[in-house]
Amino acid sequence: MSSRALRRLKGKQRGQEALDLGDLGEELGQAAEDEEPLEDVGPPSKNSVNRKAKKNKTQKNLSNIYELICDAEKSSLEDDAEKAEDTDETHDDKDTEHIDDQPQDQNSANSLSGARVKKKKKKKNKKGATAGTQEDVADDDIDALLKTIEDTNGQTLQSEHSGGSDGRSPIYVEHRNLNPETELKRYFGARAVLGDQRPRQRQRQYHRTTWMTVPKEPWPRFSRPGISMSLVQSKEGLHYFTFEHSRDYQQVQFKFMDAVDSMNNNNILTLLLTNPYHIDSLLQLSDVCRIHEDPEMARELIERALYSFECSFHPLFSLTSGTCRLDFLRPENRAFYLALYKHMMFLENRGCPRTALEYCKLILSLDPESDPFCMLLLIDFLALRSREYHSIIRLYQDWEEHRNLSQLPNFAFSAALCHFHLSQEDETKQEEREKHRQSADRLLQHALIMFPGLLTPLLDLCTVQPDAAVAAHAFFGPKSQIGQSPALAELTSLYVGRTHLLWREGGVLLWLEECVKEVLLRVDAKDPLVEDGLNKRKQRYQSAPRAIHRHVLLSEIKEATSFLPLDVTTQPGMGFDPLPPLDSVTSYTRPERPQVGATDTSTLSLFFRSLLPSFNLQGGPRPEEEQEVAQAGRELYPEVNRLMVAMRDVLANIQFQEPPRDDHPDRDEEEWN
Repeated sequence: MSSRALRRLKGKQRGQEALDLGDLGEELGQAAEDEEPLEDVGPPSKNSVNRKAKKNKTQKNLSNIYELICDAEKSSLEDDAEKAEDTDETHDDKDTEHIDDQPQDQNSANSLSGARVKKKKKKKNKKGATAGTQEDVADDDIDALLKTIEDTNGQTLQSEHSGGSDGRSPIYVEHRNLNPETELKRYFGARAVLGDQRPRQRQRQYHRTTWMTVPKEPWPRFSRPGISMSLVQSKEGLHYFTFEHSRDYQQVQFKFMDAVDSMNNNNILTLLLTNPYHIDSLLQLSDVCRIHEDPEMARELIERALYSFECSFHPLFSLTSGTCRLDFLRPENRAFYLALYKHMMFLENRGCPRTALEYCKLILSLDPESDPFCMLLLIDFLALRSREYHSIIRLYQDWEEHRNLSQLPNFAFSAALCHFHLSQEDETKQEEREKHRQSADRLLQHALIMFPGLLTPLLDLCTVQPDAAVAAHAFFGPKSQIGQSPALAELTSLYVGRTHLLWREGGVLLWLEECVKEVLLRVDAKDPLVEDGLNKRKQRYQSAPRAIHRHVLLSEIKEATSFLPLDVTTQPGMGFDPLPPLDSVTSYTRPERPQVGATDTSTLSLFFRSLLPSFNLQGGPRPEEEQEVAQAGRELYPEVNRLMVAMRDVLANIQFQEPPRDDHPDRDEEEWN
């Protein structure tokens, strides 16, 4: 018998018979006898030892029955804790069962626990090693997948003109910078920008997530207006898209053209009430609101147009990839260009130059080869205002070879100004500051030698009187401005009118004065660079392309619009399509308006009908009516001349009768007295 069974028998002999616990002792003894063969077979497992300890713990105080009653709650809690320990230990035993092969004694509990801990550590190390190998394999798979994607996509715009360490293009667009709230939060903080903008759950409307604009609650409910985008072709890693108009949208477009011909803005407003997301109506009314000094409504109409465009994007069209192109020759695409440009200008006027710079890069990335809106004439100004000096320097360095940016006055002066601002920063090292200052002096001197006619207008707008030596010198005198071609004068006046405020700072003016004096010394010394600049000005800048004229019209800078040629200023301009290209590609044409035949072909009726706004002299009359119209026109001029002669005779023969003279002026007074 085991020692535990003997202890139970001794307790029975000490006076436990009266308590009728014999059955319990017998059952425990039988259980102990049943467990004896298991003890003799081999080393006991930990589960069996724990079970024995439990039974000993439950039966060790049977001599005092009140102790069992008082400690019932305590024993129940201990039993629960022991059950939890048993389950944990059984799991541990299962983990180490396939490793334990050597027999152990019953009294070597410490050695057993130490071996189990070591084996657990070994197993954890094995698991960690397998996990590490799996992560390495996953990383290899991701790298291989990315490599295959790059090979299939071909050469993108970012890899074409990458000149920095990050490998991004100078005109790389980021989604987060397209939201003006990102810039406003950086200036004023999130609490000042957002405020208490918590939408009410009951009145909350769920709109489609967009990057360029956020739909507002008072906007009309959006429904498909009939605009869609399709993929035209993909070649050399570039994807060419175009917007398309449905049949119903084309009918609305025809009504819009009729409303424009009527020269009544109320007709356009009526059309917009029935079609709240018609693009050209939104663009036209935005100009009307801006002219009437309502910039908030004008900006909101442009945002609504952009929202309509973005909801119709193709699934493959991306604003940030740099590989998507839109053909500017199509009128459907030109509306998207114009909406982006107007939205960019509203952001710049609102005080968000960094966001406006991002939209400028977006417009340039849609067609960087032709640049229909000449964003290269504006991107330097926005970068200077947002203090993105490194981006302009990088763009100047990367695109100089194939775009010849040094021949544009804005880049020639702005690149030097960026280097000067970097040389004034305290955060940069002394060596880098000296390098930037040397680059700034060199670039500004080259710009002054290449474009000497820019200095005097710039100083005039900065309200600075030039030095006597500078004003008297022939190189910067009036001859430098008179000798400029109209195209070069248009570019220089555009830059001066736009960026003169950036040159009014005290440190910048002192630096400009130093460089001007150095240029005069080089001119007097007959530097060969001076003669080279004169030859380039004579050979180049003979005529400005149509895109520059379009940019000047949209900029509305008075100093530049005065140099526009007559063929641009005399032709009628449309706010929804300013200065369209001459080789425009039309996907559908406006039907000819029906002509009502005149019942009375007299000269007087033709004259009065020509005064009506609906009179169309270029409507293409029928061949049988051409002779009648020509005859009526020939008869019109003599009758008008006779009418004018008769009016002159009437005016000449008019005589005004003098009032009768009174020889006694004091007679009436005497009569009244």
